[in-house]
Amino acid sequence: MRYNISSTKAPEMPNLGKGTECIKLLLTQASNDMHEPLVPMLFPSLGAHISGAEFQYPDRSWKETCGMMAQLVGNSGDNKGQLTPLVKAICRDFSLHDEAEYKKLEEWTKLYQAKKNAKDTPVCPTIAIWFPPIDTTKPALLKNAIALEKLGERTQYFNLPEVEMADQLCGSHKGVSKIFRNIFDKERTGALRATAEGVTGNPTMRANITMSGVPVTVRPFYKRELFNGTFGRIVFSYKPRGGRKGKIPRVGEFSDEFYQKLDEYMARLDLCKGRYIIRPLNKLIDHLAEDMATLGDLTDDDDLWDISKRALINAWKAGCVMWALNNQTWTKAMGELVEWLVYHDLWSKMQLFADMFSQVPDQVSEAQRRGPKNMLDSLPDTFNEAQLEALRAELGKGSDGTKGQLNQWVFRKFISYSNQTGLYTKTEEYLNG
Repeated sequence: MRYNISSTKAPEMPNLGKGTECIKLLLTQASNDMHEPLVPMLFPSLGAHISGAEFQYPDRSWKETCGMMAQLVGNSGDNKGQLTPLVKAICRDFSLHDEAEYKKLEEWTKLYQAKKNAKDTPVCPTIAIWFPPIDTTKPALLKNAIALEKLGERTQYFNLPEVEMADQLCGSHKGVSKIFRNIFDKERTGALRATAEGVTGNPTMRANITMSGVPVTVRPFYKRELFNGTFGRIVFSYKPRGGRKGKIPRVGEFSDEFYQKLDEYMARLDLCKGRYIIRPLNKLIDHLAEDMATLGDLTDDDDLWDISKRALINAWKAGCVMWALNNQTWTKAMGELVEWLVYHDLWSKMQLFADMFSQVPDQVSEAQRRGPKNMLDSLPDTFNEAQLEALRAELGKGSDGTKGQLNQWVFRKFISYSNQTGLYTKTEEYLNG
């Protein structure tokens, strides 16, 4: 495992090499301090541009690049607002499409007002919005999903500057869990209703969402979603509080040259149609799944194991987007970024919510929060069962799991056991990484 998610320091993003040129282009418009927090946030808007394409996940299921949701978290005044101009730049073509749709609606409204009492009242056209406004309500979300399904199964994309806006989008805070899970799983949602046009109201949810928020708001927002599957479906990108620097961050100018280059990449996404199997990406995800199992065994943390499964899917979808951006070819640098995305997501979640998983009260300071602990690293190179049992007790874990954890470490060849001494010793394989 290349990254340590227990550290208070964020996993360092790898160099953006061959195949990640679009990401590097977008980061030219952001201040240096926001590069790592913003990278995971770019993929939902990029993924919304791929329509009519499916990719095979290692489990042999076919998935689209819809259902991508990401949450940016940072302190107030810490440059989170740089995300909005970036996604607006990415979605310029969406905005142009929507302007034409709004114009159609405006023209129909005028015609309807003129003929509303006549027998030939004009039928409202099907309006499909690709980049809906931030004050969209749940009824509008569902109606738009119906229209998008009729007109080509497009993905609608939302960028919510404040996480609380999701309550309105989903109808209520209780509705967030259901809608978000249906979006991730591409399930139908809503309720069948009889209308003048027939039975309607149960569309397939194709949507991508990005949200922003400060820790004091984000933590209680997700408090009830930690164990029902909703939390794991969302990518988190956390920017910890930095030092006091007397320099105002510099952002890009969004020049014509920048837009010209960006449009070339957007065209590659639009042209991506059909079914694909990206074998080097799937091989990487299989390898990372082994890493996640190893991490779960070293920490004996079932919660971490559970959320890691969907962290892999989210990073895999980002890999599919990069593959399309790179003229449908794979590179080593793309794989390194996918790996980092998995660990950055898990690290961010542990930094923000580790104390909640441990049932510690909400009023825990940032310095007191810790992610899952690699217990083997905390033991000497040679140790006995009692030492591990004492460490587990210190971490609030029961003694009944000690033998099982030791057996799993032996099976994975992290340690070896001596019948003569009754001691366990870390293997060379483990010590050398």
